[in-house]
Amino acid sequence: MILAGDIGGTKTRLALFDWKDERVDAQTEQVYISTDYKSFEDILSEFLNPPQPEPAEAVEAEDEPLPEVPPNQPLKIDAACIGVAGPVIENRCQTTNLPWLVDGHALAKRFDISTVQLLNDLEATAHGLLQLRPDETTALNAGTAPSQKRPIALIAAGTGLGEAILYWDGMAYHPMPSEGGHADFAPNSDLEIELLRHLRASYLHVSWERILSGPGLHAIYEFLRDTKRNEPTWMAERMQVEDPAAVIAEVGLKKQADIGVQALDLFASIYGAEAGNLALKSLALSGVYLGGGIAPKLLSKLQDGAFMRGFTNKGRYKKLMSSIPVRVIVNDRAALIGAAAVAAKLGSRGT
Repeated sequence: MILAGDIGGTKTRLALFDWKDERVDAQTEQVYISTDYKSFEDILSEFLNPPQPEPAEAVEAEDEPLPEVPPNQPLKIDAACIGVAGPVIENRCQTTNLPWLVDGHALAKRFDISTVQLLNDLEATAHGLLQLRPDETTALNAGTAPSQKRPIALIAAGTGLGEAILYWDGMAYHPMPSEGGHADFAPNSDLEIELLRHLRASYLHVSWERILSGPGLHAIYEFLRDTKRNEPTWMAERMQVEDPAAVIAEVGLKKQADIGVQALDLFASIYGAEAGNLALKSLALSGVYLGGGIAPKLLSKLQDGAFMRGFTNKGRYKKLMSSIPVRVIVNDRAALIGAAAVAAKLGSRGT
């Protein structure tokens, strides 16, 4: 039995798999709200030792004795792999958007697991990408597949912004982690220059993640609100009691208010620009994939052309950029699947 996990700033997902050689479905899986817990250890302890239901009151029977209940058998986990939203250094990670320190060696000792491997969450997603079926992604740009395998780029906006690269060694793809989402935001238009100035009033360093994330979509909205003065009262009231990013996305997709439409236009264009930057830096001719929770929810917006205009707007390299396949991962368990694939390999080495 192997354990796989995906620790995000919003949700933490854990699952047990009987995975040997090929991808299989999880035997059990649970999702937790990350901010409800003080540490990942608390979540893992609850997952491995769920509270037992209260025993039902005994029903008297004249001739039929009650069956004996066998004692709980300790669960033997051969290996575990956990994807974590943050930089993993020496199998430890101080999470970026949570106040947690996750230590693979400490987890192995506390929970009696032979091997616990931590991966950056986008590195785990990259491993998962290699396991996905064709119907678990959808195209933004068909592109032209190269005659030989070339690098693949992965970018994922959610609670934060993650990036990774997969390189081909002649036999297999190997994921390489990155913290590129925290690199400097580079504006491409007068409007984006104004956005940068607006954000610099609050942050000394404006990264891509400050814009390409759930909080980033809200930041774009606040910029438009403060400069365009076109916020409907009903929308402001909704955002006080609901998740702001979810409200902006809904209003923008349904075209219920100009400010929502404008926010999504700007978000999609900037998302395309940074995805294109990552493609250029890695020469990802075999494809760029969008992971994370935002892209599937904004799929119709990303397909309307704004994203690809930002992606291909690279001057003399526009033709090259247009040839790169771009797809959205629509399976929200990609990171979990990738962590399970790595754990399965670790488990097979130990047996």
